Order: sequence, then C-alpha cells, then structure tokens
Amino acid sequence: MSTQDAARLLVRTLEAEGVEYVFGIPGEENIHFVDALNDSPIRYILVRHEQGAAFMAEIYGRLTGKAGVASATLGPGAINLQLGVADATTNSTPVVAISAQVGLDRIYKESHQIVDLVSLFRPITKWSELAPRAEALPEMVRKAFKTAQTERPGAVYLAIPEDVESAEVSEDLAPLPVNVVRAQEPSASQIARAADVIALARRPVVLAGHGATRARASDALVHFSERLGLPVATTFNGKGVFPDDHRNALGAVGFMRHDYVNFGFDEADVLVAVGYELQEFDPVKINPNADKKIIHIHQSPAEVDDHYPVEVGIQGDVSRSLRALADSVHRRFDVNGTDRPPAPAHHRPTDELRSTGQKIRQMLREELAEGATEDGHPLSPRRIIADVRAAMGRSDIVLADTGAVKMWMARMYPTYEPNTLLVSNGLSSMGFSVPGAIAAKLAHPGRRVLAATGDGAFLMNSQELETAVRENIPITVLIWDDSAYGLIEWKMDLDLGRSSNIRFGNPDFVRYAESFGARGYRVESAAELLPTLRKALADDAVSVITVPVDYSHNLQLTDKLGDLTGPF
Repeated sequence: MSTQDAARLLVRTLEAEGVEYVFGIPGEENIHFVDALNDSPIRYILVRHEQGAAFMAEIYGRLTGKAGVASATLGPGAINLQLGVADATTNSTPVVAISAQVGLDRIYKESHQIVDLVSLFRPITKWSELAPRAEALPEMVRKAFKTAQTERPGAVYLAIPEDVESAEVSEDLAPLPVNVVRAQEPSASQIARAADVIALARRPVVLAGHGATRARASDALVHFSERLGLPVATTFNGKGVFPDDHRNALGAVGFMRHDYVNFGFDEADVLVAVGYELQEFDPVKINPNADKKIIHIHQSPAEVDDHYPVEVGIQGDVSRSLRALADSVHRRFDVNGTDRPPAPAHHRPTDELRSTGQKIRQMLREELAEGATEDGHPLSPRRIIADVRAAMGRSDIVLADTGAVKMWMARMYPTYEPNTLLVSNGLSSMGFSVPGAIAAKLAHPGRRVLAATGDGAFLMNSQELETAVRENIPITVLIWDDSAYGLIEWKMDLDLGRSSNIRFGNPDFVRYAESFGARGYRVESAAELLPTLRKALADDAVSVITVPVDYSHNLQLTDKLGDLTGPF
C-alpha cells in the first residue's frame, strides 16, 4: 500500500479549501507541515510574532469571506495566537488557527511544554479540538472551515500532535468535497409582519452593521433606503456598507458620547437593524428606554438584550430580505426627487425627521471642512483625517487601530464602500493595524492600504514592518504620535478630572522604520502631511509616517457634544 505523510495530507486539505496564505512561525513540532508547504501553491508568510499572524489571518478573512489561516507551534506559540483569535471571533470573522501539540505518547502526563490548548481556545472560538489520529484530518479540516465560515463566522482551533503530523497514512486518503451553504430565503410571514410595523411607524431609522457588510448587501440596502426614503446609520464595523455621501446617510454610531447621529435614533420609534450584532455597539445607547420596535434582519437570530426587544425577526439572506421588505411596504417616507405621487398627509414624515438627518450630515461635513483648514502643529485630529481622506481613493483601505485614533477616524472619516475602514470593535484589540495592513494588501493588491495607528498600538506589533519589507508587501503606516495612551488619558480626564500612568517615551520612528529597510517620514508642519501621504502611498514600498497629534481637541469635542440638544 502506498502512503503519504500526514503533513502533506494536511496541506492538501488546505489547498482543497482554497487557502492562499498561511501566516505563522514554525516550531520543532510542526516542521513537516511547514516543509510540505514548499511543494504547494499556498504561500507561507513568516511573521515575527504569532499575534501578528492571527491578526493577518483575521483581516484576510474579513476582506475575503474565506477563513484566514494562522499557524504556530505548541505551548507559547499557540498561546500567542489567542488575542487575534479572540478578536476574530468577537468581530465575527472566519479564522482557522492550527498549532502543533505534544505527541499522543505523552499528552496524558506532566511533560515538557504541555498545556491544555484545546481548553484554552474553547471560550474564544466556535470550535476547538485536537486531531486524535492522522486519518481524521480530512474530516476535521473540512469541519473547521465550514464552522469558521458559516454565519455567524468566527475563529476555530485545531491542535495537531507532533506524532500525528509526522505519521504515514494511506495515499487513498483525500480532502473532503467543499459544500457551499446556499442563501436562505426569508420567511414570507415575517416579511409581512415587518411591513405592517413599518407601515404604522412615525419615524423609522435603519442601522446597518457588520453582518450587512459580510452579506455584501450594500446594493440592496441602498435600494431599500431609497425605495422607502429611510435614513441609514451604520456601526463602526459597518462603515461603508452605506455610502456616507448618500443623501440618506446619517453617519456612524459608536462614539463614547451622545453624538450627532444619536439624535436620529432619539426621535425614532422603529429601528430596522440590518446585520447588526450587539457586540458592535451597546443597544442601550440607541434604545435607552427599550421602547422602540425593532425589526432584526440578519442571517442569524438576534442575541437577547433588555434594550434590544425584537418585534419581528427576519432570518435569511440579507439582500433578499431587504428587497422583499421594500416590495411589501407601500408607504414612502420621502418622495422628493421621484416621480411617485406623494403619500397621504398622515403618512408623510414630519419636517423634523427630514431636517434632523440633513442637519446631521451637514454638521459632519462642516467638521471635516474645518479640519482641512486647521494648520496648527502638532496637528489636530480633524486635519489628519481630512488629509487622509484626500489622499485615499474610494476603494482604498484604512485600518484604524484601537485608541483615540479609532474614535476620531470611525466617527469622522467618510467611507463609500464596504470594508474600506477597518476597526476592531468586538474586542477592540490594540496592535492589529500593522499586521492587518499586510493581509489587506495581500487580499487586495490593487488597492492602497494605510494603517492609522497611535504610537502605543504601533509598538505592540511594529516588528511586522520587517515582514512587510521581506515579503515585498507595500503598505503605509501613519503614526499619530502623542507619547501617551491617548484614549485612556481622554477617558481619565472626562471621568476623573486628571490622568496618570499613561505617558511614555518613543524611539525615533523615522530611524526605526529605516532600520527595517522601510522608508521613514516625519511631518514638521500641517502643510507637509498631505503631500507626504501621497508620496508614500504612490511608492511601491513600506513607508512609515510619524505625525505629532494635538489631543487637546479630545476634550473640546466631548464638551461640545455634551452641550448638544436635539433637534439642534
């Protein structure tokens, strides 16, 4: 009987799943797997820390819908994967994490590097298991990918003992066929119930979340909004699924204070939640009295929460659900610009609803325009955002790392296409943007990719600059430099009136970048930022730009928002 080694069988199963990249660091216990990849079209991306590998797998999975693969050795290598794995699960992103484990001949007893990895990964994954024998690999890998990619997506973990990886198995063993889950039709009765709720509504508002992006429901969402004349807000993770320059766009919810867009929810009596997931944004902030009727449209059922009482749940393909509901509602909340006859007077929206949406959009536009003219040094956050927007194309990708950068970018940066501004909103992990930018460029080589990061988050995974340079993956990193954990300082100042233990020193970021073989730039005036961004983004190279930021604007913003009262 002819045989094959289990490591080669594992690689064949990954090939059958359409895997393009494996992000990882090899160890003594998985050398056969890493070696087998040399004979495969799968590209192994050697990283500098396993956390970076997991973040790369996450962002690849988020942008493609196909599970990203992260690989590590046993013990500390596997444990280092866990932050990115947990981030993927809480951000509903498909990832398959594979690590080595000690051999079955000693896993049952106290021995060198033994840790119960399956138990460690179980709370942060959809499925966590150990391969008990080489012959189980085809079934287990197929289950891993199916579980990771099925709604709601998330991470899975598979441990492969050292003696399983190196075992010989029959040549007849082969990957299982990949079965594709078909789109589910929405329930006609639930569509009818939802249509009745909207027909009786006074001021309905749409909230689109990450699930709408994953479902590629942008066109259907725009059609639904235009057909019914409804305003649409997004979560931070949903930014871009509804274009910010659309006349019905309200902006994004998720800021730490009651922002402009929240006033649109204050006045609403019906909330149409499209692909919204509770970990994206606490529903208490848009439904504090739990008195709004909620229509939940998603491919998975709603989670239970006091402030998210679902009146009607429509479970099925998001686009088909939106189009079916649009066809079933015969009321129009805004007929301006159409050739349809006006709705009866008692069915028209009040002037307040329309003027609130217009005012919200106008205020956000004015903020960005004012920011473009601010010429102080250090630079204001608004100036940085205005220049980044001017430098990036509509389909280019920005990753905004966790911290004050995320708050400013997610709130103000206009997005026009899905997945063009990426944040970590489920777990809010710092340090994902630099490794994530590498994966984003691999997933979309024709787009320009920018990692916008605070100096604190940057140094958590800055070693991956070497990965980008070595692998010739051109990305641009924009460091917002304030020598502090700016978001924590902001929160301390707001809640305590003082801050402590948040300041630190930084290296010379230009020389630091150059030491890895990247290009380094230092912005010395506000006028230098935009041309520097354009030059770095145009170069086929890894570039790091450091720009000093003036976070005194943080408290100015929250003080301003705290004084707002609707409807303005």
